Amino acid sequence: MPKKLWFLLIGMLVNTMGSSFLWPLNAIYIHDYLGKSLALAGFVLMLNSAAGVLGNLLGGYLFDRIGGFKSIMLGIILTIGALIGLLFWHGWPHYVWFLTIIGFSGGIVFPGMFALAGSAWPEGGRKAFNAIYLAQNVGVAIGPALAGIVADYQFDYIFKVNLGLYTLFFFIALLTFKQLDHNSVAPKNVVSESKKIVNKAPFYALLIISVSSVLCWLAYSQWSATISSYTQDLGLGLKQYSLLWTINGLLIVLGQPLIAPLVKRWEGQLKRQLVLGVVLIAASFGIIVYAQSFTMFAAAMVVLTFGEMFYTPALPTIANQLAPKGRQGFYQGIINSAATIGRMIGPLFGGIMVDQFGMIMLVSILVFVVLLAIIPCLVYDYPLKKQGISLD
Repeated sequence: MPKKLWFLLIGMLVNTMGSSFLWPLNAIYIHDYLGKSLALAGFVLMLNSAAGVLGNLLGGYLFDRIGGFKSIMLGIILTIGALIGLLFWHGWPHYVWFLTIIGFSGGIVFPGMFALAGSAWPEGGRKAFNAIYLAQNVGVAIGPALAGIVADYQFDYIFKVNLGLYTLFFFIALLTFKQLDHNSVAPKNVVSESKKIVNKAPFYALLIISVSSVLCWLAYSQWSATISSYTQDLGLGLKQYSLLWTINGLLIVLGQPLIAPLVKRWEGQLKRQLVLGVVLIAASFGIIVYAQSFTMFAAAMVVLTFGEMFYTPALPTIANQLAPKGRQGFYQGIINSAATIGRMIGPLFGGIMVDQFGMIMLVSILVFVVLLAIIPCLVYDYPLKKQGISLD
């Protein structure tokens, strides 16, 4: 891995620490502290994710037009502005407004980070995106654990620490990201030509695999929405709930040697990685049906995490392989938007289901929903095969 890519990884680590200080506790804060229903909490999180979809698309477009450094800096500055507002006004409805802005600005940042990794280490393939994924999850391991401690002491301090972390991210990006950016902006003639590409098969393939991402993230988002509140109802404290995310982040890092032999064996067979990941994610929700203790939730999180380790890094890898020259940012924006759409639908869907039918019914349905995601994983390359193109 190029040494210069380490700056990107450190930036992603700090960025994820900042975001993970807030997002696992959003539903708890809205439901338990602001006194709103789970369905309304789900609607608020849907607004946050809907803004993220727009931000992802804009971030990908800006990456192709002005480069990763400028697009990422724009997202960071907007996020810091919203966090300053949230620091002073975090009641109702101000919390909704600022959370929506944070969803939009955060969405701008992520396609640039992934596309920058691909352009900075093009020969790395899956390794470049897996490195970014690992940095994300080290942040997930640290952020929620600290957030649980801070929230137990005084919830308002969450907003102060979050602002501090994003300010640090701002300076990391300002001082180091520009040197990674020299290959990320395509010449204008390349961009204009890419828009005229007659063969739409790669784009159709991207849309098909994006359906799988929507379904999996619809289910995954319940961990920071309905499942978070459910654990509180069962008597688990904020520290124990936050520890589940620490398990997730640490296992993703420490578990790499366990999955490495299989990933290496399936290096050119991304479909197998995707399908195994989906099956494990579905199995994790099957465990939650019977979960009543921290141990069972931890077991579900372990299974979920192994599924995530196989599934998630394969998606930006596929997007990078499919992208025509000069459109890498746009394609990463699409695949990131698919995940964000899942996170947008998930909390509202989950909140309504829990309010109407209860948690066990929701989780049972989620097992089926996730298994449906296997279908697009298996057929996403059909448009390519019609053109005689193969990714494997």
